[in-house]
Amino acid sequence: MVQDQLLDIAIREFGEKGLDGASTRGIAGAAGTAMSSITYHYGSKQGLYLAVADHIAEQMAREMLPVLNLEDQSPLKDPAAARAKIHHILCAFAERMMGEKSASWSMFIMREQLHPGAAFDRLYTVMGQVLDYLAALVSVTTGAPLEERVRLAAFLLATQAFSLRSARGALLRVADLAAIDATFAASITNLISISTDAMLDRLSAERQETA
Repeated sequence: MVQDQLLDIAIREFGEKGLDGASTRGIAGAAGTAMSSITYHYGSKQGLYLAVADHIAEQMAREMLPVLNLEDQSPLKDPAAARAKIHHILCAFAERMMGEKSASWSMFIMREQLHPGAAFDRLYTVMGQVLDYLAALVSVTTGAPLEERVRLAAFLLATQAFSLRSARGALLRVADLAAIDATFAASITNLISISTDAMLDRLSAERQETA
């Protein structure tokens, strides 16, 4: 569809140049449509920018929410199942962040992370669901109440996976690689699992010390 193509091009343009630097005329031309199409469907450049945020949020939901499998409530009742679910989620997200599918979103999302606005609010509808669910799983795993410390722990656990896209250049330089291969990806997910267990074990120990 022309509108999907236009939004995909706009993701790249806004990601690379920002709201002020991107040209709606250039976006329309690259999509093979008229400027009037942007005005008709989105009203303005700002409207197109927010539509891009919605488009990314929809793609994120398709990629991320099935991994959570929110219909299955069993991990929220059993600490061992909750821990296993945390590992499953983080490894799945890490694999996605090391792949190429998320590349088109990354610059747009990073810009909004640095200067959150109305577009970030739309992106966070999906991010928030992921972080809230991870926090609930951390609470069940460790026995700690679902309060700020647990929510921050969930955030830091998630950043292990998400930073694999935003810090990709440094990751490849540290590993002295030109690209991520299957062996390296497996090594990274293994280290994420080790780090995750260390944090969960420490939170569990703190809970026992204060009980």
